[in-house]
Parts: sequence; structure tokens; C-alpha cells
Amino acid sequence: MMKDTDFSKWQLWSLVILRVAIGWHFLYEGIVKLLNPNWSSLGYLMDSKGLFAGVFHSIAGNPALLNVMDFINMWGLILIGAGLIVGLFSRIASIAGIVLLAFYYLSHPAIIGVNFAMPTEGSYLWVNKNLIELLTLWVIMLFPTSKILGMDRFLFNKK
Repeated sequence: MMKDTDFSKWQLWSLVILRVAIGWHFLYEGIVKLLNPNWSSLGYLMDSKGLFAGVFHSIAGNPALLNVMDFINMWGLILIGAGLIVGLFSRIASIAGIVLLAFYYLSHPAIIGVNFAMPTEGSYLWVNKNLIELLTLWVIMLFPTSKILGMDRFLFNKK
């Protein structure tokens, strides 16, 4: 059975680079939202299509709930990103990132014939950037590197 530390140098560094890159993406997106006093997820939620659009429209229609969701989204992105970059609680950060990306995917699913008000990078069928990043976080969760190269090394190293 493979232990958490049984990686070749190429595997380890590839996974660490992937973890840090996704962490940067999350952290940057959170900071941009934090620094913009006018940012709100209202437009994104109202643009939701697909099976769960009603849920996202309900969140957007409730100002108190919208404020809570904006706070969770903004600070979730920042904390997940920071955790992935420095390798601190990276398994928890990966799971939280997966959940957040699942909500993004369900809000804006990659379905033929669905046009969103917000522009996309291309035409998608089932697979879009949110799903790809979600699956990549799944890999990072399954093959943790933070116990070797990260702050988790100091927290969870039993030696």
C-alpha cells in the first residue's frame, strides 16, 4: 500500500506545483472580491441556469442570505487558497474547494444550449474549468504533498 510519502521527486514537485497554482487561483479570486467594495455574487446567482437555478435565485432574492453567501464565498476562497499555497490543512482546504467548485458548477452547468449573461471562455459540454479544477483538487486530496512540503509537515509529523 502506498503511503502519503511514496512519491518520486517528479511526482512530488508536480503535485506541489499544482496545489500551489490552484491555491493562488483561489487566493487571488478571494482578494479581488475583498478589495472591491461593490462586489456581490448577486449577478452570478441570478444568471444561474439548470436544475438548481431556483435554489441560487432564492439565495440571490434574500438580502441577508446573500450577504452571508458573499462572506463565505470571499473568505472561503482566501482561506482555501492560503491553505493550499502554504500546505496548511491542505486536505480540508481541498475538500472545501471541491464543495465551493461544485456549487459554481451546479449554478452554471456546462450544458449545450444554455447561454449565460456572463461571458465564458468557450463552448463547453459537461466539462468546464470549474469541473476540471474540482477534479484536480480531488487528486490533490487523494495524494497529499503538504505533509512533505508544507506546513502540515510540522503539524502532523509524528517523529
